[in-house]
Amino acid sequence: MVAHTTWLRYIASKIDYSVSLSWKNYRRGQITDTEVFDTVWKNLFQGKLTFLHWNKGEEMAPTVGPCGGTLLVRKIPAADPTRVYVGDVVVLKDPTSTEKYLVRRLAAIEGYEMASTDEKDEPFVLEKDQCWVLADNENLKPKEAYDSRTFGPVSMTDIIGRVLYCLRTAVDHGPVNNSHFSARKDLPVLEVELDVDEMAKNHKA
Repeated sequence: MVAHTTWLRYIASKIDYSVSLSWKNYRRGQITDTEVFDTVWKNLFQGKLTFLHWNKGEEMAPTVGPCGGTLLVRKIPAADPTRVYVGDVVVLKDPTSTEKYLVRRLAAIEGYEMASTDEKDEPFVLEKDQCWVLADNENLKPKEAYDSRTFGPVSMTDIIGRVLYCLRTAVDHGPVNNSHFSARKDLPVLEVELDVDEMAKNHKA
């Protein structure tokens, strides 16, 4: 049973999500001034803060099994350094194919100086709204890992969510290791919305 304090934190998370999503839609011109308040309430009472995402490939092993995994992902309508943190496992748009999505770990954000192991490459600083993502599988070569070492920095706005939980098999599942800040923020969402049985039903392995 979920504690009252957890429910309060969960409701606060829903309010924050609803306001952020409504503000994002307003700035894009998708809603008018008079529609903002109604949209906030609509987003607050409809839907969840999470969605299920199927990920396959060796790039994120062992976090996500090489045979694939069903992921519980927290929606992030407007990613910035106050909402996602270095160390988080995120879902983002594929920089080379906007119809596809990648799961990678956030390794650096704006202001970080990036240096290569190749002395021929000059160090550079990530610009505003840029970030650097990496695969977890250290056994893969950079080109095989298909991360920022291949396609370079990506925009924070390409991040659509943070992975909270991974179901690799019916008996192998658990929370994903994210940053300390995110783990604390996501705990009430995980406690309220996690449904392992539902994840197992949607599992493709």
